[in-house]
Amino acid sequence: MADNYSRRWLLQQSLIAAAIIPAIGIRSEAWGAPVPALTPADPAAGALGYTDNASSIDAKANPTYKVDQTCANCGQFRDNASDTRGACNVFPGKSVAAKGWCKVWAKRPG
Repeated sequence: MADNYSRRWLLQQSLIAAAIIPAIGIRSEAWGAPVPALTPADPAAGALGYTDNASSIDAKANPTYKVDQTCANCGQFRDNASDTRGACNVFPGKSVAAKGWCKVWAKRPG
């Protein structure tokens, strides 16, 4: 027996799928799916002065930088400070080096 689907049903199913697919993509990061590493060559990283190693920062060129500042102790770093890489609120969808730094650094609460 042939199934007859209306255009309305097809449109409803398409809208449901369109809502679910991005949600699955967002949740995959929380499920432990590998997240690509941010590199200083990335345009967003370059605009914010991101580096993988904060000890290589030129303090004269970045007057807001202090020696004890790293991504691991920044409020934007979403993972444990003991992790080598982690998610960052400033660079969604990319992982940053815990030893890294950028111009958006802000002290982690606590």
